[in-house]
Amino acid sequence: MSFPRSSGILLHPTSLPGPFGIGDLGPAAYDFAGFLVKSGQSLWQMLPLGPTGYGDSPYACYSAFAGNTLLISADQLVAEGLLCTSDLPPEMPADRVNFEQVHKVKDDLLRKAYQNYKQTSDDGLRQAFESFAKRSAAWLDDYALFRALKDAHGGVAWNEWEPKLRSREPSALAQAGEQLHDHIEAQKFYQFLFDRQWFALKASCNERGVKLVGDIPIFVAHDSADVWTNPDQFKLNEDGSPIVIAGVPPDYFSATGQLWGNPLYNWDRMRADGFKWWIERVHATLQTVDIVRIDHFRGFAACWEIPAGDKTAERGSWVAAPGRELFTAIGKALGELPIIAEDLGVITPDVEALRDDFGFPGMRILQFAFSSDSKNHDLPHNYHANVVVYTGTHDNDTTVGWFSSVAGEGSTRTEEEVEGERTMCMRYLNTDGKEIHWDFIRGVWQTVANTAVVPLQDLLGLGNEARMNLPNSTEGNWSWRFNADALTDELTQRLKELTELYGRAEASKQDAKKI
Repeated sequence: MSFPRSSGILLHPTSLPGPFGIGDLGPAAYDFAGFLVKSGQSLWQMLPLGPTGYGDSPYACYSAFAGNTLLISADQLVAEGLLCTSDLPPEMPADRVNFEQVHKVKDDLLRKAYQNYKQTSDDGLRQAFESFAKRSAAWLDDYALFRALKDAHGGVAWNEWEPKLRSREPSALAQAGEQLHDHIEAQKFYQFLFDRQWFALKASCNERGVKLVGDIPIFVAHDSADVWTNPDQFKLNEDGSPIVIAGVPPDYFSATGQLWGNPLYNWDRMRADGFKWWIERVHATLQTVDIVRIDHFRGFAACWEIPAGDKTAERGSWVAAPGRELFTAIGKALGELPIIAEDLGVITPDVEALRDDFGFPGMRILQFAFSSDSKNHDLPHNYHANVVVYTGTHDNDTTVGWFSSVAGEGSTRTEEEVEGERTMCMRYLNTDGKEIHWDFIRGVWQTVANTAVVPLQDLLGLGNEARMNLPNSTEGNWSWRFNADALTDELTQRLKELTELYGRAEASKQDAKKI
């Protein structure tokens, strides 16, 4: 699917400003949407929106269907009468997310909101919750039971529960449902609150000409409602543990490869039922957002399967995946698919053919453009229209951080390589590097690519202290937030001028008059 010429910003909602220790779906989200419109942007790209598990990575969620309840706005719960102002905590740190602290505070607020709901006389609210629970039952019932059981077992993974619950014996599930009824209803209510707030924000964005770009990780977490509920769809042992796990092989960036730990799909079983789970997953995501980026697209051609228990990814092997059959089935069920294929890294011809035959735009990263010769496909003169171009991604250094990096400071590049890339960058962009982030933005905005996106960190010209994620690490990831006063009138106007100059503002011109 080819997208119209447009541009936007990559910002996960957790990075929004606000007083409760983490960005949420409250006033700051609407303010940011307003900034997008005023600056001529028509895309707001985000990371996965699911409930995060170990490490608080949005790429390792407890469910591929549920929402992250940390994003529920306490301000809006007060406005709806589900909380009192006196329930709100003192203002929390604004610079970074302390997930341990935020989980405690938000969980307490949500429990209070649920207790208040149980005593409400608001029939409209009750009917709205009941309607949500009914239409979402296909995933919600199992997810709520999973979360209730996980809490009842002290947070351990589902394959460590007693055998009858681990294997989902109906009588054991029925008994657990009775014993944990209130806890299960609470989990359903929290998902209702997320759904209610999310779709209000989405409607507001869409009305003002802003489309939301979501993210589907190709794999799901082993400790998730998805795997517990559908064990036959994954390559698991009888005790529920993975037989093989996902990762990538040794390469330039890692001598031992990357060990991700996700279970691998049992594609034969998925093929047998017409890829039902995948169709439901993509359908649910495309109701939540307008466009979806699929992470690790090359895994739909072949996955690197590593024996479970290995400490590195070295002993893995490539195993074919039925991507062509899968996307054909999804397309037949859902129609035209507004999908962006994350095709970064070493991509083989079969992956390119899969991407191009379905018309999915791939990705180009300007930071990757200066490490080789003029044929490097990340160089702007090699772009074509049906790609999505970025200055960088959530997994990279910020542009300022990349430009100012020094060999040896956590970098795999030698001093000679660093200087060579920097020199070529300055020559190519015709810059002295004093405003390298704006040079990068101009560099991708002016290309023939239909879609251009900049992480907010790059728009603000921040260094690597603002980096969102460092792959293969667990310290400090996903915690960056921006300051409320960062989106100045000067910044808005400068971005708007570039966007209009390079013909990317048409989608939002009329909508800007609404705010």
